[in-house]
Amino acid sequence: MATTALLRFAPAAAASPNRDGDLLHIGTWGQNQVHAVRFDSARGTMAPLGPVVEVSSNWVTVHPTRPVLYVAGGEQGGIIRTFHINGASGALSQTGELVTQAAPGGSGGLSYIGLNTEADTLLVADFATGSAVTLPVGRDGRLGAVASRVQDTGSGPNPRQAGPHTHHVVIDPSRAFALVADFGADRVFVHDYDRASHRMSAETPSGPRSFATVPGSGPRRLAFHPRGRTVYLLNELTADLQVLRWDSTTGVLTARQLLTTNAPGHTGTTSAAELAISRDGRHVYTSNRGDNALVVFSVAPDTGLLTEKQRLPCGGVTPWSFTLHPGGRWMFVANEASSTVNLFHVDPGSGRLTDTGASVDIPQPDCITVRAS
Repeated sequence: MATTALLRFAPAAAASPNRDGDLLHIGTWGQNQVHAVRFDSARGTMAPLGPVVEVSSNWVTVHPTRPVLYVAGGEQGGIIRTFHINGASGALSQTGELVTQAAPGGSGGLSYIGLNTEADTLLVADFATGSAVTLPVGRDGRLGAVASRVQDTGSGPNPRQAGPHTHHVVIDPSRAFALVADFGADRVFVHDYDRASHRMSAETPSGPRSFATVPGSGPRRLAFHPRGRTVYLLNELTADLQVLRWDSTTGVLTARQLLTTNAPGHTGTTSAAELAISRDGRHVYTSNRGDNALVVFSVAPDTGLLTEKQRLPCGGVTPWSFTLHPGGRWMFVANEASSTVNLFHVDPGSGRLTDTGASVDIPQPDCITVRAS
């Protein structure tokens, strides 16, 4: 059973599920549940609230200002469900459901959903069909009908790359382009994006612009530096982290640096999973599932290039994803195979992580959202 864990350097105080605090909602891989956890950011305590809805949850994301949670399912159809969040209990009440696929796709379902900066568009990566979708989001957080759908093409040499498999979608800081990381095609596709209509489109005669990775890389995650001129790309199959120059006028990506997230002398499974950048743009964080590790990189302020700064165990097994707390002092790690969510302290100055020893038991967690109180 899940238990409340306390930071070793926090004041001795138990976390209560009923008091004010941040709410975490956690998707579970193949378990058809979303769990809730109450987090006290001052004390560094986590109190599990248990499963709050029975539903397939490949990925979850929360609205930044409204009590709305979006849940992407693993079923055919590309199903996204919306839920109202009860701030006192963390309970979820379903308010909507829609199908994003034009026709039922293969196995795997949706791999990612996320909101753009303005929170007026939901970005959807459909791993099963190799397509990316946008949906308008109303001021109340409700979803409108599918605004656009773009289909990727291509394949790679790995048996898991027989066709395109969209894994991540982001809007660039200029808000003129949508970038799609495709695991199966070994490409980052660049589409024109129209803010008013929430639509992605490929307007070049030969289709969308694209950046090709080394065959067999398996692009998984993208992150823009806050200055908007650098993109970081994490490749799953090779566990590489790439630094790319971004031209917001032409929508062109250019390779600048390639680093491994594997430990020296790494053997066995190679698999990178999650990528994030600190709000001040000084540090980049990745997770490595092959090494069960978190890797921290420092960012050169003048060039955006990276230097490995820290490597440490993830606190469990298979760090599927992690989420940085909005305050910048905490990281929550979803260790899927060990069925734990582990809490790390983030030093705001150095960017270094410290394993607090705090964790809660969640069955096969895959994604964590934070709704700050």
